[in-house]
Amino acid sequence: MADFIPEENRLNLKVVFYGPALSGKTTNLMQLHSQLMPERIGELMVLETRDDRTLFFDMLPIGLKGGHGLDLRLKLYTVPGQVQHDSTRKAVLSRADGILFVADSQRNQQDNNAMAFGNLEENLEKVGLDIEAVPIVIQFNKRDMPDTVAEDELQQRWAHTPWSPLQMASALNGTGVVETFRELLDRLYTVADQEFRLARDHGIERATFVERLSARGSDATP
Repeated sequence: MADFIPEENRLNLKVVFYGPALSGKTTNLMQLHSQLMPERIGELMVLETRDDRTLFFDMLPIGLKGGHGLDLRLKLYTVPGQVQHDSTRKAVLSRADGILFVADSQRNQQDNNAMAFGNLEENLEKVGLDIEAVPIVIQFNKRDMPDTVAEDELQQRWAHTPWSPLQMASALNGTGVVETFRELLDRLYTVADQEFRLARDHGIERATFVERLSARGSDATP
């Protein structure tokens, strides 16, 4: 649920990285922070928990001034994947405008992926959000690991869901991270434009939204 502040003509959009423990949520966000244009990213804020090596949350504000003065900011968060942190996951998930679900491609992690996605659906309902209405992109990370499920098999499994096609990545190497983010931006724009008329009232077209928010820095890894 986007946060619009009329007196400042500011629109804050919230994206949450969700998924099972150790699937690569934090690595994705850190890669984005290093790969995107430095002038568009804010400070990476880290809060670690005692028993979860992933970040408690990261906040990455990205500003985009519309032609009519709209100050659009995108804030990115991760959530802890461990079961005992479910209350934190619900708190961070509250008022999310888009979700990037990071799954683990390794064959022995498929049950964990399924449980985490079921947990996402449950928690969205608890915070008043509809899983089929919120823009969601599913990334299967760790494609560089041994014994991963084949991409064709994964795509077929998800082919008849609202979240097809899936995105493939190796976040540790920086591969597929920005591409996944671009896909989420594209889906997020559709919903934000319907509610806030980004193109009509603020001069922010889809291509501008996606391209400028996902522009790489000159020295970023491909």
